[in-house]
Amino acid sequence: MSLLFEQLLNGLQLGVTLFLMAAGLTLVFGIMNFINLAHGSLYMVGAYLAVAASQWTGSYAAGVALGLAGALVVGMIVEVVALRTLYERDHLDQVLATFGLILFFNELVAILWGRASLYAQLPSWLQGHVDLPTGAAYPVYRLAVIAVGLSVAILLWYVVTRTRLGMVIRAGATNRTMVAALGVNIRLLYTVVFGVGAALAGLAGLMAGPIYSVQPGMGELVLIQVFVVIVIGGIGSVRGALVGALIVGIVDTLGRAFLKPLLGAMISPTAGEAAGPALASMLIYLLMAVVLALRPAGLFPARG
Repeated sequence: MSLLFEQLLNGLQLGVTLFLMAAGLTLVFGIMNFINLAHGSLYMVGAYLAVAASQWTGSYAAGVALGLAGALVVGMIVEVVALRTLYERDHLDQVLATFGLILFFNELVAILWGRASLYAQLPSWLQGHVDLPTGAAYPVYRLAVIAVGLSVAILLWYVVTRTRLGMVIRAGATNRTMVAALGVNIRLLYTVVFGVGAALAGLAGLMAGPIYSVQPGMGELVLIQVFVVIVIGGIGSVRGALVGALIVGIVDTLGRAFLKPLLGAMISPTAGEAAGPALASMLIYLLMAVVLALRPAGLFPARG
């Protein structure tokens, strides 16, 4: 029971990280109808900038602030310089252009920081463990990631559903032509939304840095899971992104932790050792297939 509870928390931590990525990506697609494969590169940029800023300043808090601000600025610059001309093009052109951005950012960080992995250092107040009700010890930092992710989810829900900016964003997702006709600067709206999405991806990256290694190409692996989250939750839906991310995070974590010993007990240890890891890595894709078969638009499709 203790191990199960600990793995559930790990799944929740992975889920909120995926949500930060998926929320920005689904907003960009829902409002701009734009497919951005380079979203994972912004995740990587946030991680690298946070590590570099922490080393330069000697302050973890300064590293987080500069990493978040840097991802926001980089995202807005990329939107203005490289992506603005692609909104009226078809999705194939968008995929090819943003794939080129992936290669550009991977080589850029390799030139600036090298290809060796970097490791973020946590301050003393984020180190250590806390005792869970089950008696197990759990890292403080992972609990902090969960708290930050859920807080951002609540803040994003409030902004999208309760503020004038959120009203404009939702209207832009439904009918951008009418929003532009009513006097809203649609280009500025696009830049702001893309920048917010980049900042969310950067936040996910800088929080993942102390847990995983920071290295070139780190965004591509997580981007695949993010697309699964968006398909399960519903394209263009922030609520769907949150629910889908939590489901994917928990299913993936529990599958990797328990599927191999479960198969070993049911079939044989040899079969479990051979098939367990492969089946565990397939679980979220099988889940996506089931969801698409039952609800082709996802669990919470965007209204409009």
